[in-house]
Amino acid sequence: VEKELSPECREFLYMGTPPTGLEHHSVKYICQFYNKKPRYVTLYSTEDHIPIYSAYTFKRSDGEKCVDVPWMYEPQQLSTSFDTSEMQPFPRGYMHMNFEDAQAILDDYANTILYERGTLNPDEHQNEPDDKASTYTLTNVVPMAPDVNNRVWNEQEHVIRKRLNNYCHGKAHIVTGITTSGKMIRRENMNRIAVPTYLWSAYCCVDYDHNAPFTERYKFPSFAHYGLNEDENNEVVEIPVTKLKEFLTRTTFVNQNFQIF
Repeated sequence: VEKELSPECREFLYMGTPPTGLEHHSVKYICQFYNKKPRYVTLYSTEDHIPIYSAYTFKRSDGEKCVDVPWMYEPQQLSTSFDTSEMQPFPRGYMHMNFEDAQAILDDYANTILYERGTLNPDEHQNEPDDKASTYTLTNVVPMAPDVNNRVWNEQEHVIRKRLNNYCHGKAHIVTGITTSGKMIRRENMNRIAVPTYLWSAYCCVDYDHNAPFTERYKFPSFAHYGLNEDENNEVVEIPVTKLKEFLTRTTFVNQNFQIF
């Protein structure tokens, strides 16, 4: 958990610069460490208990899902001192009480029929087993409507993976985020997790194949998409990054300085 992002974590951001103009209260940068290495960056709301965005570098992959990885939490968010800066598997028993003020816990998602755990940095955009495993932390998760999580958003992640696999020669930076709605998942009569209204994502790949077919080429060096987080009317819309910026300025808590890349 960092106030100012360290150089090693800035490598996940285009030109080492995080998105600007996101006006939101109670947020912290999390440099997501797993197995002694930084893996990606998250801007996390300790009040809404969800990430506002996760920023990562795309790794060419065959889209294999990671299996048998336990869900993890972020010990650095704890008010008590802790001897590790890495995400850890959830402990058994009641240890959760120590950190549920600062972040979501598994119990928050246990009885929600309307929503599932959806990752902003998906494992299929990573290649190495450790990079894939690092996406399974609740600090990278937002509540997604089942049809969005299993079909709509998932299919769009495939589309982006194939496009970047095929036509991006260099490094691709991706930022995937949300807009908040005011709707909350409650547990034991307490507001626990904010439910996003929209999901959005944008990528930037400067070194790309200039001979790609036009249907793909005009979506470089950068392009974006968004979708409604509902089980209906949730088809993903692909648009230029400037149009996403206009859309987010209209629909969420960004100010006029808002910039993704």
